[in-house]
Amino acid sequence: MLDAGDIERVVFGCGNFGGIGSSPRLRGAGDSEDQALLLLDHARRVGIRRFDTANTYGGGASETVLGRWLRAQDASFVQSAQIATKVGNPHGCPPGERPLSRGQIVHHLDQSLRRLGVERIGLYYVHEFDPSTPLDETLGAMADAVAAGKIDRFGVSNASLSDVRGVRETAGESLGSRFEYVQNEYNLLATADDEELIPYCAEQRLRYTAFSPLAGGFLTGKYRSGEEAPSGSRFAHAPEVCARYATDESFAAIGRLRRSADERHETMAEAALRFVLDTPGVDALIIAPRRIEHFASLGFGPQ
Repeated sequence: MLDAGDIERVVFGCGNFGGIGSSPRLRGAGDSEDQALLLLDHARRVGIRRFDTANTYGGGASETVLGRWLRAQDASFVQSAQIATKVGNPHGCPPGERPLSRGQIVHHLDQSLRRLGVERIGLYYVHEFDPSTPLDETLGAMADAVAAGKIDRFGVSNASLSDVRGVRETAGESLGSRFEYVQNEYNLLATADDEELIPYCAEQRLRYTAFSPLAGGFLTGKYRSGEEAPSGSRFAHAPEVCARYATDESFAAIGRLRRSADERHETMAEAALRFVLDTPGVDALIIAPRRIEHFASLGFGPQ
């Protein structure tokens, strides 16, 4: 089971609200508003205080649902919670525009503030780097947002080591003091960042957050080699997103995880999360359970 210190390092991911991630074609495959609100209630009940969304998740529905839930919570909880959202996913950019241009950031930031129902966003991520926009233009928009009191801290997601170094070098002292987070995919089947990026983040006092710690559900053991994906699962809806996990090498690693978890009398999901939490330099991880009962399999005790 996760202890109190572990739970402080867990972020509740809202990427399934109203869709699966940012893809327009998967907007009918996500959690309904009623289900999302139940999940958020339970996340609070088990002690989670950090929430992650994006302007493009569910075409904006994720931010809207999270905002509606936040408005129903007491003021002290909202003040103590960390709310993170993102900008710059190409799915949110109209044709002919640049995802991380100054104009797009200004527009989407105001929309995110409105949907979330907050005056300031605690943590604002660059969702994906935009090669069509100069980095100093993007960071200039971030600096303006900080100066206007619209964001507190900012981070980067889907970032390489050179991306992170570029932000540190370009941000300057004032904005650089607001750059605190790096959010990337990291799990037992995707460990490239532990070679250089995670140690670099630790050295520079950047807080590395792992998304997809269960490898899209593969590390729960619900997918088997040679078998069809369960109906309604992420792999069934978007096989191209998870295809890199459906290899003989990955299934062999999943088998080893299953045996190790059995020996420790824990679920495979618990073992997979423990792998991430025990990686030196990892600050936090993001979970996105879609059923209340999934919390227990992740190591959250009854509340």
